[in-house]
Amino acid sequence: MKRLDDWFGDYGQSHRHPTNVAIHKVAVPGIYLCGLALLWCLPRGPLPFGLNWAILAAIPVLLFYLRLSRPLFWGMAGFTALGLVACALWQGPLLLPALVAFVLLWIAQFVGHRIEGKRPSFLADLQFLLIGPAWVLASLYSRLGLSYR
Repeated sequence: MKRLDDWFGDYGQSHRHPTNVAIHKVAVPGIYLCGLALLWCLPRGPLPFGLNWAILAAIPVLLFYLRLSRPLFWGMAGFTALGLVACALWQGPLLLPALVAFVLLWIAQFVGHRIEGKRPSFLADLQFLLIGPAWVLASLYSRLGLSYR
């Protein structure tokens, strides 16, 4: 498995333009939360009571972060938990707002990459879809003087 700094180095190659970076710092966490919300909306089917697809999907995602960095794992675990709690407490329909936000945020991402002049990283490796949120969180940690390693 690649080391965190290798992932961030590769990811950073297509995230240098200030406008693209700014778009990503808003859109990436939003897309992550919308993904949780969309999974939350799936019918539970055979899952036991208290478990849904969003919670089930969060487990391997958080294990991926744990293998990369404990500080990032804890940050992403907290962010994921907040997203899941928001889904549970949401009043009214969740599917349509989550879907609309998801689409709009992805459009913003592609606009950012158009400005950057480089293709999104995930087109080369789907794991970059998980690196993006960690990259945004690491940036926040750095601004706060915290280590993400």
